[in-house]
Amino acid sequence: MVLKRMWALFMARNYEFIRDRAGFGWNILFPFLLVAAFSLAFGSDAKKQFKLGILTDGKPDPAIADIHIPSGLKTDPAIQMVFFDTKDLALEKLRHHKIDMVLQSDDPEKTQDPAAPGLPVLHYWVSDASPKGVLMEKLVKEAMVPADFFENRLHKQAVPGIQVRYIDWLFPGILGMNIMFSAFFGVGYVIVRYRRNGVLKRLKATPVTAFEYLSAQLVSRVLVSMIASFVVWAGCDVVFSFQMQGRFLDAAIVFLAGTVCLVSFGLILACRGTNEELTNGIINFICWPMMFLSEVWFSIEGAADWIKQAAGFLPLTHFLTAARKVINDGAALSQVSHEVATLAIMSVVFLAIGSVLFSWTK
Repeated sequence: MVLKRMWALFMARNYEFIRDRAGFGWNILFPFLLVAAFSLAFGSDAKKQFKLGILTDGKPDPAIADIHIPSGLKTDPAIQMVFFDTKDLALEKLRHHKIDMVLQSDDPEKTQDPAAPGLPVLHYWVSDASPKGVLMEKLVKEAMVPADFFENRLHKQAVPGIQVRYIDWLFPGILGMNIMFSAFFGVGYVIVRYRRNGVLKRLKATPVTAFEYLSAQLVSRVLVSMIASFVVWAGCDVVFSFQMQGRFLDAAIVFLAGTVCLVSFGLILACRGTNEELTNGIINFICWPMMFLSEVWFSIEGAADWIKQAAGFLPLTHFLTAARKVINDGAALSQVSHEVATLAIMSVVFLAIGSVLFSWTK
């Protein structure tokens, strides 16, 4: 009987969503338009903020590491310097468009350009797949003084590993953001509307329990979100030819874990309240900071440590980290087991909290 009641609730919610053709169509069209817009916008040089990675070679004070960096780069307001202890970590960030260039200065006492005595030789790594990297390379060359010496002093190095296009890095973030909005507004907002309209009050008179009702809502929204994500992925892949490094099955499992977690989070937002306007404000208050901190559109590399630590508590952060490892790096499911396990634990906690705090009428 329990499964029968849950099945009836599950099908009722699906029919309601499918019959809302405008909402269903926008749920698919919205992420596609975002991907297209970012693809066009990224082809221009309108954005003037660049991140320059500086290798410190293990020096405790970053100020020592950039002492030989051209002064023009240090004072340029469009350039933010990010310091790294190891070259491997810096190049990993470079391949994933979290920084635009990596620069290393040789010790001037060991390596000098004969044509410019006293000046160190600079090595740099830049991704040819990044338009911002190409612009960053021009800025570095223009900052070299005197200009006659920069050809000998500036040595370009090959970037090892797979270079990821920005659109390939961005796409998992767009899908994750769409799933988050679908989970919060499609579950949290809708259930609050049901409570206000008296639908939940009538369901309370039936044998349906809060756990059964919330579980049916969760399964319904997860199914709809997964289908919508698949349609968006297939449609965008035809246009943009995404590079898939990992297995599709592993990516599907990651997306399933992330979707379940976000929908479970949405159930907490729906457990109380009858004011739709207030619920809409709360959802936006949660969504927008999460989008920025979880690196949906751009990296937070170079931000304060407390910001990165705060991002680690957000489910969308673990979701997108695992998705990008599989899609962009070719990681196996075992290599993202920590993120998937974290999402699973969060899902159980969110669902338990939502069930305990759920009210049919208030």
